[in-house]
Amino acid sequence: MAAETEFAIGARASCSDGYCGELRRLIIDPATDTVTHLVIQRGHSKEAARLVPGGLAETTDGEIRLHCTLAEFDKFDPAEERELGDKADERIGDIGVLSGGFVYDVGGDALAPIGGGFEDLGHVPERRRTFVEDVIPMGEDQVGPGDQVHAVDGEIGRVRGFLVNPDDHRVTHVLLKEGHLWGRKEVAIPITAVTGVETGIRLNLTKEQVGDLPPAD
Repeated sequence: MAAETEFAIGARASCSDGYCGELRRLIIDPATDTVTHLVIQRGHSKEAARLVPGGLAETTDGEIRLHCTLAEFDKFDPAEERELGDKADERIGDIGVLSGGFVYDVGGDALAPIGGGFEDLGHVPERRRTFVEDVIPMGEDQVGPGDQVHAVDGEIGRVRGFLVNPDDHRVTHVLLKEGHLWGRKEVAIPITAVTGVETGIRLNLTKEQVGDLPPAD
């Protein structure tokens, strides 16, 4: 497997002129089993996550190198969309909303429990939730941290990353995260055994058949 490129979830990523973040998700075209984009997130800010074309990435000693500058990285499409919810999203029945540790009445007046009842704390502006949705190009799927891997007879572990052919960007193997059924054995599952990645990675192999696979190099 020495020829393949390993993309591990959480791997550091750098542009040609400096560090740019970590790999959070991989976007895969299920029709061709190719990696189309890498989601690279800067620091802890989800707003800074970008969809980086897979053809710009390679790995060296476990770190992802991108063939672009930091300025070019910032121009890639955002990997998340944010939207403010309606005030009704935060209501609790017909009583009020929860925000900042207080119960608010429908008009936005803060009420705090006192002596078995409630004390009026005056009018406080209502807060609306922010909903964050992953951006996935149409017709493609994503794989992210913690996604489960399912054999035909049950769950076997969680995905750690992928091995990818650097020539055509096709995924060749799925890597299982440490702590799966076979302990510290590095398990690489051929992509030919994958039947879908919509709700976790699903295989056409049994747990026993996966356990019989040779260790990854």
